[in-house]
Amino acid sequence: MIEGALTVLIAFNILLIGVLARMFGLKAQDRAIRAEESLRYFILTGKPISKNLRLGQIIALRFASDEEFVALAARAENENLKSKEIKQAIKNWRGDYHRV
Repeated sequence: MIEGALTVLIAFNILLIGVLARMFGLKAQDRAIRAEESLRYFILTGKPISKNLRLGQIIALRFASDEEFVALAARAENENLKSKEIKQAIKNWRGDYHRV
């Protein structure tokens, strides 16, 4: 009885460690994307990116080319676009091939 419960507990802990490791990696990558896109916005405009943009919006904006990035960021903020809507509005897609 105790061995079975211990086996289930160990299996659960191993699963939990795997899930948490994946979540921490994705969270770190999301923070890196936010920093990269904030820097990109600053380089293109000379101003910091709006604090009103949500992380999901910023992550979706990373696919926009430099030519449409600033205008699309303003539109996303003003119209409160969802990430799917932002991606659909992109005309010149810029791939992100480094995400895990």
